[in-house]
Amino acid sequence: MDEKKNRAKKPKTGRIEALRELPGDILRSLTKKEINAFLYDDDWPDSLGEKLKDYLVVEKGSFN
Repeated sequence: MDEKKNRAKKPKTGRIEALRELPGDILRSLTKKEINAFLYDDDWPDSLGEKLKDYLVVEKGSFN
């Protein structure tokens, strides 16, 4: 998603708090694109999912 569009939108509920709770080494490894995707998007780049795989909780029925 375009970064200028992201600045006009509010982050998804709870995403800022979740970002703040990540360990420092994980947070430092995230790119600007991955942070924007984390805050604003439902679809994440594969690289972000891989970096956060140990911290994600998948609800039943979320993935097919």
